[in-house]
Amino acid sequence: MYHVIKGLVLTESRCWDPDSERSYQDLFDKLDTNKDGKVDVAELRAGLTAMGISFRKGAAQTIVSSGDKNKDGGLDFNEFNKYLKEHEKKLRLTFKSLDKNNDGHIDASEIKQSLEELGMDITKEEAQTILQSMDIDGTMMVDWNEWRDHFLFNPAHNLNEIIRYWKHSSVLDIGESIAIPDEFTEEEKTSGGWWKQLAAGAMAGAVSRTGTAPLDRVKVFMQVHSSMSNRITLLGGFKQMIKEGGVASLWRGNGVNVLKIAPETAIKFMAYEQYKKLLTPEGGKVQTHQRFMAGSLAGATAQSSIYPMEVMKTRLTLGKTGQYNGMFDCAKKILRKEGIKAFYKGYTPNMIGIIPYAGIDLAVYESLKNAWLSRYAKDTANPGILVLLGCGTISSTCGQLASYPLALLRTRMQAQATLEASDKSTMTGLMKGIMANEGFFGLYRGILPNFMKVIPAVSISYVVYEYMKTGLGISK
Repeated sequence: MYHVIKGLVLTESRCWDPDSERSYQDLFDKLDTNKDGKVDVAELRAGLTAMGISFRKGAAQTIVSSGDKNKDGGLDFNEFNKYLKEHEKKLRLTFKSLDKNNDGHIDASEIKQSLEELGMDITKEEAQTILQSMDIDGTMMVDWNEWRDHFLFNPAHNLNEIIRYWKHSSVLDIGESIAIPDEFTEEEKTSGGWWKQLAAGAMAGAVSRTGTAPLDRVKVFMQVHSSMSNRITLLGGFKQMIKEGGVASLWRGNGVNVLKIAPETAIKFMAYEQYKKLLTPEGGKVQTHQRFMAGSLAGATAQSSIYPMEVMKTRLTLGKTGQYNGMFDCAKKILRKEGIKAFYKGYTPNMIGIIPYAGIDLAVYESLKNAWLSRYAKDTANPGILVLLGCGTISSTCGQLASYPLALLRTRMQAQATLEASDKSTMTGLMKGIMANEGFFGLYRGILPNFMKVIPAVSISYVVYEYMKTGLGISK
């Protein structure tokens, strides 16, 4: 286990002491062997090796690529100086986040606690071994100077890179908004990068939901109208909707589905941070079960706030041509005919459904993440696109399988005004009726189009998220 952690965040020897070299200018002059005023990858690699400064494979290329603002293949002194100073600031943030008791030193217990917060359990002995590789003076504690010296030329400086690389509820959108929110590093919170990532995620979700809206509408159509006596196939559902309202009708209800992303995301994130503070002792680490509880409560808070929009989305999705003239017309008609209570039909199964979905999604994703980190993580915690998409797809699918019957009951209750009088019932009444008339699998009506949209949804949302990150200036 130690070698895994070490490959993620540590190197084997001590780094150059910047104070002993007097300035970054002296170091730059030593590295610039051909005296052309620039340090390229080859010069940086050869120079650091000759000076005994530790760095991992690919670090020299990463440093030059990150600092080379004019893209001329090398770093002039201004670029070199700026890179190192910015890197020191990030190292300072990381050091502070690890120094739990704010005494200016990191000990083995703080390293162990920080890694546990990232979902990686290590023994006290392994934490001490990690500490010894940085501890220059043999005190079994690392101060700021030792920390800086060890990581100055290591681009993968941040223990929290696991958090950065393994986000999935912000990045991948499958049309459900009840997953546990992602964590953000101290650096992201301090720099304001968190709101840019949430904005990028909201835009990715909007594009993803629009791209998969036809499958979502046929899913709702099958959930509500399909039965043993009235079987609706995937193709038959599409034909029926196109015949009734044309191709454009396949996107009916998508507007509300997209509009609710922004308020729901913002409310859930803010509520999640507050619930974490309430559930965690001051200065203590957030345990997995506390994260699950905080995430579930945040999801319930956000869902309660925007639930009327969920009802309107279902009504618009099932509506016929000309029945509603937009979202506000839909809201007025529901209020006038059914009263304010109609906006919270299906609320109970929706709230109950948060627990199995969020719990299983979190458990499966964390298990897959830890399995990958322990087996394949060497130079970086970055899993790559395919692994991230695969883990997110599998965990979300497992969560949906567990919570789908409750989602079906929620949708039928939301649509009750459009059903026959005999179909109007409570949650338990509906479940008993479905089980009696259609059997257990009746609770999974519409699951085929639901699963069919998962892969295109996560793929679209990931691509859009990456483009948005670039547009908003979020660093990799």
